[in-house]
Amino acid sequence: MKKKALILVNVGTPDKPEILHVGKYLFQFLNDPRVIDLPWLFRVMLVNLIIIPFRVAKSTKLYRELWTEKGSPLSVYMEQLVAKLQNRLPGEYTVMGVMRYGNPSLKRCLQRIKTDGYDEISVLPLFPQYASSVTGSVHEYILKHIQGWDIIPRMHLIDQFYDHPAFIEAFVARIRSYQPGTFDYILFSYHGLPVRQVQKTHPDTPFGDCSCGRQIPAHGHHCYRATCYATTRLLAKSLGLSEGSYTTTFQSRLSKNWLTPFTDKTLVELAVSGKKRILVVAPAFVADCLETIEEIAKTNRRLFIQNGGEELILVESLNDSDSWVVAIGKIIES
Repeated sequence: MKKKALILVNVGTPDKPEILHVGKYLFQFLNDPRVIDLPWLFRVMLVNLIIIPFRVAKSTKLYRELWTEKGSPLSVYMEQLVAKLQNRLPGEYTVMGVMRYGNPSLKRCLQRIKTDGYDEISVLPLFPQYASSVTGSVHEYILKHIQGWDIIPRMHLIDQFYDHPAFIEAFVARIRSYQPGTFDYILFSYHGLPVRQVQKTHPDTPFGDCSCGRQIPAHGHHCYRATCYATTRLLAKSLGLSEGSYTTTFQSRLSKNWLTPFTDKTLVELAVSGKKRILVVAPAFVADCLETIEEIAKTNRRLFIQNGGEELILVESLNDSDSWVVAIGKIIES
């Protein structure tokens, strides 16, 4: 029987909510040329002399607020998800959960696969919508790491699953449990990207002229903005949401030259316009983390209430839910 490995990959998290560990994590993450796609010297100076020194203390404080008795939520959910998947796929796959940056290490995972002589590898980056800075980074790292192996196993790199029926079904079930019809408005918030990175997927069409907010562009399914809007449309259709009762926004911006509309500004506008109860869904995240728990459920909630809103509820992500376990099985099979 062939030995198969299923590798689940998420972005990463510090080992501990301490400055030394957070700084190490930020160093690995932000020095990746796919994350900050600027010329080498400028990137090194920007990241290591400006961003990390000024950001590490604030990030450490946020991680301390996020941390649980079991550790970082991202790591805890990964461990629990792997255990459930291993029970669902007995004897067929060895399931491994790793982080692109930090621990459990993707590098050590690949070393184990080489040592143990696996015949087939399936890699599922846990990012529904493809982006060069996350999925592309995972794929590039794996391909570079194994290129010197004497025996390269059969490789299946999954690039995205933003429209997979099982993924949509799992998120719809989660959203329905919050009774979305009882809210004044629903916000589908996705992680933002610099416009210049998305422009690279628009080789022949100026970014501002592209119709990717309404449909998948003719040049392909790897426009991040297009796939985010497509996920929203699929979720809204399955939920039976009416036009004008929801919208798509982008969070975690670092400058004005990131994808718009911005989640925080949209929440202020909704509060000022009289919307009192908002339900926020984050379909770019399959596990709750800093961007959902701290940014949306705490920081953006405060912002919404300060501007006249009364209640902002975040839909819990898929995490280690049974429906997500089933969905992953179907994504791998397909």
